[in-house]
Amino acid sequence: MSIRHVVTTVALATVLAAGTMSGAAAAAFPDTLPLPDGWLPEGIATGTGTTIYSGSRADGSIWKGDLRTGEGEILVDTDGRVAVGLKVDRGLLFVAGGPTGDAYVYDAGTGEEVAVLDLTDGSAFVNDVIVTRDAAWFTDSLSAVLYRVALGPGGTPTGEVEPVPLSGDWQQVVGFNANGVAATPDGRTLLVVNSTTGILYNIDPGTGEAVAVDTGDAALASGDGILLHGRTLRVVRNSLNEVVELQLSPDLLSATLIDTLTDPDFDVPTTIALHGSRLYVVNARFSTPPTPATEYNIVLVDGE
Repeated sequence: MSIRHVVTTVALATVLAAGTMSGAAAAAFPDTLPLPDGWLPEGIATGTGTTIYSGSRADGSIWKGDLRTGEGEILVDTDGRVAVGLKVDRGLLFVAGGPTGDAYVYDAGTGEEVAVLDLTDGSAFVNDVIVTRDAAWFTDSLSAVLYRVALGPGGTPTGEVEPVPLSGDWQQVVGFNANGVAATPDGRTLLVVNSTTGILYNIDPGTGEAVAVDTGDAALASGDGILLHGRTLRVVRNSLNEVVELQLSPDLLSATLIDTLTDPDFDVPTTIALHGSRLYVVNARFSTPPTPATEYNIVLVDGE
């Protein structure tokens, strides 16, 4: 065998091995990640590396897992709180507190409490959160208002909370209203979906003025968590067990339906998170009577 033949054979073997390793690496991301039994999840958020977080509606605790291994542990062990929507930003984990009217901020690495924010003392369901350069924004599904929490150096909350009433096209109806929230990279526009009406709104964070986005034939009722990536907006329709993908216009005032994603592992998904090109949702299983032994999980969306 010639030297050239040997080199070629070795090179081919290396390429095949690399392909096998690449396939193994891809396969290393499991289709589902188990959460603790009885967890009652609603929100998820991805962090640095392959970390992912899930909050518990049962007691407000926070679970931190690894998307590659599927393993995780309790990061924040608390009681008497509620954890709904989550976002990770600049090493901090922001948590919407549901009916407590509060929000919580933790160190995303250690779980140490950074802040407890009293957003409102009235009847409320603080449902979701998005973080921009200078503020964290929380939706309230029971009131026509957004809560703006000012951020200081390093993204740490200053403690200043400002209610921003929603106006313009906003329609407040009986039932759950403002739910999922997203923001443009510059923070100048917020997008909020109303779960009951299915209307998507473009909101000026400076004034609270809302303009209804023309979504054409795309139905968004039961819209829950939303995710903006470029001009692609994904909306989780929880009871419908689907994720709607929309292409937004440059002015963010109209949108075209791209696709509707389903997955056999969906069981009333509520919120959505992105890791690279992978999409994840968490199964809240609202239609399943909760018990301490009820199983819950996070799902890698196959898009079937």
